[in-house]
Amino acid sequence: MKLYGRNPVLERLKANPHSIKKIFMKHGHEEAAYISKKAKKNGIPVHFIPLSKVQKLARNINTQGILADIDDFAYMPFDEALGLASGNKAVLLFLDSLQDPQNLGAILRNLACLGNFVIVLPTHKSVSVTEAVLRVACGGENYIPVVKVPNLARAIRSAREKGIWIMASIVGGGEDIHTVSWQFPLGLIVGSEQKGVRDVLRKLVDRDVSIPMAQSRLSLNAAHATTLFCYEIVRQQGSKINK
Repeated sequence: MKLYGRNPVLERLKANPHSIKKIFMKHGHEEAAYISKKAKKNGIPVHFIPLSKVQKLARNINTQGILADIDDFAYMPFDEALGLASGNKAVLLFLDSLQDPQNLGAILRNLACLGNFVIVLPTHKSVSVTEAVLRVACGGENYIPVVKVPNLARAIRSAREKGIWIMASIVGGGEDIHTVSWQFPLGLIVGSEQKGVRDVLRKLVDRDVSIPMAQSRLSLNAAHATTLFCYEIVRQQGSKINK
């Protein structure tokens, strides 16, 4: 895989340098000294090349003059994610049929700011962590684990068996996210923008929750909605832990 751009490469050097195989930078890059020093410390070769060659390697994707060859994305085993969640060290975020890499990248970036989440994706009819996702995530993938499971319903059942409370986000008709009492340990299901959470998964939840909307005919995209849900989870979880 390739990682494009200043912030994604800098965050990867900071958080997960051993996943970087080599770095390419344009001659005279403003971060050359810092990146070279960090790369040398971790045994990562750095190649200085003309900007035209950087653009050719990147297939004309905007790189800000820097890109890196990296290992394929490492998904967390689901059993490990269950252990974190059941120990109240993370909240499971089940993304049902999310297709847009831009949305997944934005979710990774935003949740990295909030912390203590694990994303669970199905292997079929779902986006994976691709180069396009990493460009949007801007390094967030280093701080939010991602799991892939063959069957999302089965994964949710396993979470319930571990005592994890399951909630589903719906566009309208659920309990207000600000007034509902979130229970922990917790898993939240977020559906696609087109279809929402599938009925087969709705049967497995303890509660439905919704974001109050001033305009009922409008809706947030998946990344924005997920961020609002997760912010409220973090806020309530913090207040309960600190009591």
